[in-house]
Amino acid sequence: MIDFLVHEDGDSVGVIVVEGIKAGQNLRGWVMEGDSEVSVTTLNAIPIGHKIAIRDLSEGASVIKYGVDIGRTIAPIAIGEHLHVHNVKTRRW
Repeated sequence: MIDFLVHEDGDSVGVIVVEGIKAGQNLRGWVMEGDSEVSVTTLNAIPIGHKIAIRDLSEGASVIKYGVDIGRTIAPIAIGEHLHVHNVKTRRW
């Protein structure tokens, strides 16, 4: 079973596609471009539809999703950590 989706090889995040993700779970992700898989252990509970880091990101790093820079980190983010408004500032505003 796939727990999160990654759209492109160069993305730094995946999107959770199942309910009830808890800290410490080993998750399987599908990288759509190239049809491969990636595994990540969660550091936090992550709601469905939210992002999970699949790479370590330093403070001020670009967040890449769909091959597009969608925002920047406002704190360091480790692999398996939940990304949302508490640690990412969107490029929209």
